[in-house]
Amino acid sequence: MKRILITGAGSYIGTSMEAWLKQERFSGKYQVDTVDMRGEEWKRTDFSGYDTVFHVAGIAHQRETKKNAYLYYQVNRDLAVETALKAKKDGVKQFIFLSSMSVYGLEEGTIDGKTPMHPRSHYGKSKLAAEKRLKKLASASFRIVVLRPPMIYGPGCRGNYPLLSQAAKRLPLFPYIRNRRSMLYIENLCIFVQDIIDTGKKGLFCPQNTEYVCTGKMVKDIAAIEKHRIFMLPMPEWSVKLIPLGIVKKVFGSLIYQSADFCPGFYSYEESLIRTEKPRKGGGTYER
Repeated sequence: MKRILITGAGSYIGTSMEAWLKQERFSGKYQVDTVDMRGEEWKRTDFSGYDTVFHVAGIAHQRETKKNAYLYYQVNRDLAVETALKAKKDGVKQFIFLSSMSVYGLEEGTIDGKTPMHPRSHYGKSKLAAEKRLKKLASASFRIVVLRPPMIYGPGCRGNYPLLSQAAKRLPLFPYIRNRRSMLYIENLCIFVQDIIDTGKKGLFCPQNTEYVCTGKMVKDIAAIEKHRIFMLPMPEWSVKLIPLGIVKKVFGSLIYQSADFCPGFYSYEESLIRTEKPRKGGGTYER
């Protein structure tokens, strides 16, 4: 039996991962515990006996200001490193750190193995700083895994997806620009992390769905699932550059991983939208 500790109780990804591994079909295969990383109480938790620590605690989806900038480094960098140090000291074999595509600092473009990392936000900078420090802790007996996922979506998620979903359900008209974006459905991430735990892998991974997503098509498809009539207004790709707002580029610009870790055999784009918009009654995950 694999023993897994998720550090970051109540987080979207942490609770999703816990629910995935606690499905009846995996009975007896995993023991999953979570710990709240707020305050100092977590330091008294005994990490010994756990095979893997999955560190998902962090700050995201908040408006960055000069006043709260220090929190990003305090939580996303310092807390991550402190947790890893404790895990290593207590004999944990594998430490999985949830980083982000934001470490590249790009709003548009194609990311591959040669793309430099120049994060612009405190979120991205703090995640990259944590990665660099964690890398120094890696050893033959302490395997470090870094995940840099793109936008994650699924039932109850935060970020840009809920905004697109609401637009698909309410607006009569929506711009259609032929863009491409790397995205990752939450249960695809869970399956990906499950494999990393099962095989004891180490290293850097950039998981994404097997299909790139066009924002306009996603909105149109969500509207179809919800049986809402919406008209798509075709617009040229260059029109994105005329609006000097970061959120516009994040939604309508093209940003993809070219050389990344696709999730073959997992949930397709079409399946993932249905599972996101029409989650199973009573909560939890679907069987497959």
